[in-house]
Amino acid sequence: MGRTGLKVSELCLGTMTFGKYTDLKEAERLVDFSLNAGINFIDTADAYGAGESESYLGRVLKDRRDDVVLATKLFNPMGPGINDSGMSRVRIFKALESSLQRLKTDYIDIYYIHHVDTETPLEEMLEALNDLVRSGKVRYIACSNYEAWRLMESLWISDSRHWARFECYQPQYNLVIRDIEEELVPLCEYKGLGIVTWSPLANGFLTGKYRGKGSVLEGTRSEDNWVYNPSFFADNAEETLGVVLKIANEMNMSAAQVATRWILEQPSMTSVIVGARNCEQLRDNLGATRIRFSPEQLEQLNRVSKPKDRYPKSLEWKMRERRASAVKMPQSEG
Repeated sequence: MGRTGLKVSELCLGTMTFGKYTDLKEAERLVDFSLNAGINFIDTADAYGAGESESYLGRVLKDRRDDVVLATKLFNPMGPGINDSGMSRVRIFKALESSLQRLKTDYIDIYYIHHVDTETPLEEMLEALNDLVRSGKVRYIACSNYEAWRLMESLWISDSRHWARFECYQPQYNLVIRDIEEELVPLCEYKGLGIVTWSPLANGFLTGKYRGKGSVLEGTRSEDNWVYNPSFFADNAEETLGVVLKIANEMNMSAAQVATRWILEQPSMTSVIVGARNCEQLRDNLGATRIRFSPEQLEQLNRVSKPKDRYPKSLEWKMRERRASAVKMPQSEG
C-alpha cells in the first residue's frame, strides 16, 4: 500500500451491495469465499445501505476481524441533521464511533474521505483525522475522488505539520474512464500513495450486458440508475468494448475478467475493488488474477482506450527531445 508496510490483496471485496441487493446469508458466503480465495482486503462505507453494509460486516467477520484489512469511508449524509454529513471535526468523530459500533471493532485499518467537502477547511479535517490515528482507532487515512491540486495541498499540510497523511487514493478507473492517468497517477507515484480503484467494469458497461439493450436491465443495479450516463465515458467507449469482447472470446474468458485484468496490468495500481451480489459473480471476478495477456492483446487494449492528451501535457510532452536535439555534442576524432 504505497510507501507503507501494509500488504493487501490485488483484489478487494467491495460491499456496496450488502444490505440492499445482498442479504445477510449471501454476504456471509461472499466474505467466506473471499477469505478462502486469498482476498484480505474489504471495502465498505457508512452510507452503503444506510449503514447496513457495515452492520453486515460486523456480524459476519466476528473473530476473523484481524484477518482482514478493513476500509470504510465517511462524508455522505447519515441523518437529517445539519452536521450529519461532511468532514467537520464534529462529523468525523461522530461518524467514526458509529462505524466502529456497526462493524463491531475498535479500529479501522483504512479510513477514507469519500467525497470533497468544500465547506470545511482542509486543516480542520486533517487535524481531526490525525487525532484518530494517534488515538489508535484508525491505522491509515486516505481519500477518494479528490482533484490533484486538493490531494497535493492535503499532503503538504499534513507533512508540514507532522500529521498523519493520506497513504492511499481511491479513484474511478477503467478502460473507458482513464482520466486519472494525466495528473493523479503521476502524483500518487511521486508522493508514494497506493491506488485502489473502483468501478473496474464501468458499472457493468464493460461486461457487454447492456450492449444494444438500453441502459436498464431487470434484476440489475441499473434499475436504480446505477449505470452511468455515457457522458462519463470516452467517446469511443463502444469501440473499446468491442476489443474487450474480442479478446475475451480469444481467451475463452469473460469480458469482466479482461477488463479487470487490464487494470491490474497498469503501473502503480495497488488493488481493484470488485463488487458482487453473489458468489457466482465474485468467482468470475477472481478469474482476472489467473489470466495473462499476450503483448499484442495488451497493446490492443491500451491503444483503443488511450485518452487524448490535454493541455499542458499535449504541448509539453516532447520538450525533452527538443532540448536534446538542439545540443551539439563534441565529435570524437580518429
